[in-house]
Amino acid sequence: MIRNVSKLLKKKKEKMVRKKNVQQESKPQDPLTTFDENISTFRSIYNNCSDVVFRSFSLFGKKRAMIIYIEGISNVEAIEEYVLSPLMEEVELSLISLNDFLEKKMRVSKVKKVSLIADCIESISTGNPILLIEDENEGISLGLAKWEKRSIEEPVAESGIRGPREGFNESLSVSTSQLRRIIKSPALKIQSMKIGSYTRTTVVLAYIDGVANKTLIDEVTNRLKRIEIDGILESEYIEEMIEDSPYSPFPQILSTERPDIACSYLLEGRVVILVEGTPFSLVAPISFFSLLQAQEDYYQSYMVGTMIRWLRYIFLGASLLLPSLYVAVTTFHQEMVPSALLLSIAASRESVPFPAIVEALMMEITFEALREAGVRLPKQIGSAVSIVGALVIGQAAVQAGLVSAPMVIVVAITGIASFMIPRYVAGIAIRMLRFPMILLAGVFGLLGIVMGIIALAIHLCCLRSFGEPYLAPLAPLKGRELKDMLWRSPLWKMNTRPRLTGEANLYRQSSGQGPNPKKGGETGG
Repeated sequence: MIRNVSKLLKKKKEKMVRKKNVQQESKPQDPLTTFDENISTFRSIYNNCSDVVFRSFSLFGKKRAMIIYIEGISNVEAIEEYVLSPLMEEVELSLISLNDFLEKKMRVSKVKKVSLIADCIESISTGNPILLIEDENEGISLGLAKWEKRSIEEPVAESGIRGPREGFNESLSVSTSQLRRIIKSPALKIQSMKIGSYTRTTVVLAYIDGVANKTLIDEVTNRLKRIEIDGILESEYIEEMIEDSPYSPFPQILSTERPDIACSYLLEGRVVILVEGTPFSLVAPISFFSLLQAQEDYYQSYMVGTMIRWLRYIFLGASLLLPSLYVAVTTFHQEMVPSALLLSIAASRESVPFPAIVEALMMEITFEALREAGVRLPKQIGSAVSIVGALVIGQAAVQAGLVSAPMVIVVAITGIASFMIPRYVAGIAIRMLRFPMILLAGVFGLLGIVMGIIALAIHLCCLRSFGEPYLAPLAPLKGRELKDMLWRSPLWKMNTRPRLTGEANLYRQSSGQGPNPKKGGETGG
């Protein structure tokens, strides 16, 4: 009993220490005081920071003033032209109030008064200079940030044949403006918060008021506010902190760098999370079938989109089960193979010293290594190395008698099938699960594959994405919503939003549209 109590006290103490360490760099909440004390405080805070500039001058030749900014993230030219140059002119003025100063003298569009040291540090760190004036107990934050940012480019990981060619970039203001340019309604709400005691990363939550469920918005907001960490460097940090089942290989939050995809999910009643410093936004909640939908499904004919979607489902199964089926059949169930094919496989495996399961694992691991090498190498030589490496190693392995030719064919088809999955994170999950399926097939045959499929189905049924079923609308079954899962219905028939996310505003268009519109434009689902 005493030992258990001591353990609990020790854990509580460790938790408090960790929380203190995370929060120890939180900004001081002391208010600004006299001019000299403020300058001394900021010089001590930014000690050994050579990029922080303290520029003192005389305000209209009457009062002492100082502007503090960080070189490289503040617009120095604008500071000189719109702040220093006009304010250093001598004017006959016995007294100037801060309000008159802001309204009549400051030639900067975005100006904000701050009274806390914490707010001043926040402003300086984001590139907005702080102006301190003698005999004033408030500072002035000037909206003169100037960040170097990448231009808008086509997303590399989500390229397409038809549709918009622009993607998010690392600048949060640019990303939010892209959302605003597509969804021009003021119902699009954008809430921002700071996460990370050191990085103070801006995280934005976007949703459409009146479409997104308020319970969902509150849940996402609460999960974001509970994050206590020293820094956020990429949206994956946020994803791991707020997902429902962190030990599952399947992603419960979708990541995309395309504004059109983010807006399509906003229109369905979902929320989008944007993180400063990364072009990848997060969408929640999602279902497993969201990971198998691509933007081109909706930018082409519905018949073409349906055909491609069916191909995607077929090759998803091939990517997961093809190597394990080959191992099970050649090891335990030879009677299922036609005699001619069985003789051909036996002849090719005659000189192979390894059983089929070892052969499959060896080839799969080699293929995954070549694929990762192609991704990490420079773009100019990455694709060449991966393709040439696969051809050379595969041919040499067959000639050396280490693997059989049918196994090379199976692994190659499996690799091609994995590229059919439009979401990279979903493809990685399937690639990971392929190995335990091969082990089950090598030990138990087809029975092991069936056991693996049942375990996988149970796991997917138990998953939730912000409380929403991961296999919706298949489980629980929503018959009307299958029109955007098993096939892609014409847009003029997709009158309703998904009920799990868009029930607050279910109807997205009036019925009776399409080739034979009905009279009256009645609303229906």
